[in-house]
Amino acid sequence: MSLIPKDYNQRLVREIAIILIIKVALLLMIKHIWFDAPTIPQNFDTQVAEHIAGSPSQIKETR
Repeated sequence: MSLIPKDYNQRLVREIAIILIIKVALLLMIKHIWFDAPTIPQNFDTQVAEHIAGSPSQIKETR
């Protein structure tokens, strides 16, 4: 014999499932609104190659 009635368990499971569904829907909506396009800049490959190879950059740093 259980101290917690079965109706309480079913209600708890239903509430947790609803909360999880709402959270997933909100996360997907946020992802669609703010992260809809990649943010890779142009000439990304050449910039990375120059950085790894150590060749001097055309941009002069000032301090």
